[in-house]
Amino acid sequence: MANKLRIFQSMNPENPREWDNFGTMAYKHRHYILGDESINDPIEWLEDKMGIPNTFTQSNERLSELEKRFVKEYIALPLYLYDHSGITMRTYPFDCRWDSGKVGYIYVSKEKVRSEFGWKVITAKRREQIEKYLRNEVKTFDQYITGDVYSFTVEDEDENVIDSCDGFFGSDWEMNGIKDHIDSELWPQLENIEVEYER
Repeated sequence: MANKLRIFQSMNPENPREWDNFGTMAYKHRHYILGDESINDPIEWLEDKMGIPNTFTQSNERLSELEKRFVKEYIALPLYLYDHSGITMRTYPFDCRWDSGKVGYIYVSKEKVRSEFGWKVITAKRREQIEKYLRNEVKTFDQYITGDVYSFTVEDEDENVIDSCDGFFGSDWEMNGIKDHIDSELWPQLENIEVEYER
């Protein structure tokens, strides 16, 4: 019998928003916690974030105007949620208008970017680099809310557990960190390993 790698869906994964993240996820939703900072009113939140006196103007035009200014003053991306038999999130719209919509933003101040990277100027290429970081944070959070987080055990021929760990984001065990985590001393025994996913 070959050694066996068993991969399980994690039952109690750690919320990645509790990590030391680069961006901040701000959201508005009545039923879900979708990040770090709750938004009560998007227009007032954007005005406060940019130090603009509150105009008490509620319109789609005012919201659009503020969002355009926000993405210039900060490096920011929108957050979209699809809610149907479960939830999933990303930084661009879903096709279904009925069960999805914009719920907030992931953002980082330019001051923080300059401080972290030692940059004086944030070029277009550097902005793209930061936006990629932010998209990856949203992707990781999406894996968390969709249950795409895993643990593993390695069993020998007698079904004894010889290695185990939890908290790997993404189902590809060769890319999500499981392969790198498994003790290198075990690899000679794992050349013909049998992989089994259990849900």
